[in-house]
Amino acid sequence: MRNGTRLGVVDVGSNAAQLLVVDGRTGSAPLASYSMKRPTGLADEIEADGALSAEGVRRVVRATSAVVGRARSLEVAELFVFATSAVRDAANRDEVVDAIRAATGLRPQFLTGEDEARLTYHAVHRWYGWSAGRLLLLDIGGGTVEIVLGRDAEPELTMSLPLGAGRMTRNFLHADPPTDKQVRRVAKHVREGLREAVERLRWEGAFDRAIATSKTFKQLARLAGAPPQSAGPFARRSLSVADLDHWIPQLASRTRQDRAGLRGVSASRAGQIVGGAVVARTMMTALGVRSVDVCPWALREGIMLHQLQTSLSLTDPLALRTVSPISDGDEETWQSR
Repeated sequence: MRNGTRLGVVDVGSNAAQLLVVDGRTGSAPLASYSMKRPTGLADEIEADGALSAEGVRRVVRATSAVVGRARSLEVAELFVFATSAVRDAANRDEVVDAIRAATGLRPQFLTGEDEARLTYHAVHRWYGWSAGRLLLLDIGGGTVEIVLGRDAEPELTMSLPLGAGRMTRNFLHADPPTDKQVRRVAKHVREGLREAVERLRWEGAFDRAIATSKTFKQLARLAGAPPQSAGPFARRSLSVADLDHWIPQLASRTRQDRAGLRGVSASRAGQIVGGAVVARTMMTALGVRSVDVCPWALREGIMLHQLQTSLSLTDPLALRTVSPISDGDEETWQSR
């Protein structure tokens, strides 16, 4: 491929191991030429001591092996394999990593929450462009939430907090369906966990546009009537606090099995969609956000953009020359370099 290469990202998360392949060139958009995912279902496999169960380890290895094998069959030239908080924060993380390496020959990398936030912001900023102004980015993962503020190519503020949808579900929503008291406890815990973020954002000043990423926000937006994935990445999708006020009671009144039958709610995420919805609403109200636009690009695209920008070189056919001022007595002239 001239001035380009086939890149791949494997994201090993609490719900799935996902592969994104891009035939990339420097400056090009990281639009997927191929994608694939295999379920991990780790939300139910985290034990009381914080370790992944034996079954959880088997699921991770099986899913990761499948997507890595597919990447090899597609002749991906550069493959970035990383694991998010479900594996990164597991008490037996080394055991999980060793098992993945034994099965695939690859050792997954770990990004800090702040690095994940920064890379996701790069993707969002590139998607909306400079005209979007100052962006407030909200992302809900299984173990953490990320909050980012920025106007320029690099964010001004990045925060990663242990308030993810899966974590809140495990810690508070034990009944199926959850009780009203359990739902209120999630909201209270998230509000308390956001206090520092709220103060920091007040100090930093106003934002122009609120953007959300992550599968949790995408499924909630679809539930509220946003276009389906088949409509493509350029279809506008949004989610409001009013939407969440309407849907949280309905989600919380249903069992996990019943929630899986709702529009946009996948079976693998039906168990934590209530927690995700409560986290989303609490974050939005605490930070003064009435509605978010849902960006189709997130962490994997951010990694792709970073790789395209730093690893690939583009030969510019235009030989543009600059000029510099030189002093000639009392006059200043310009000279080509």
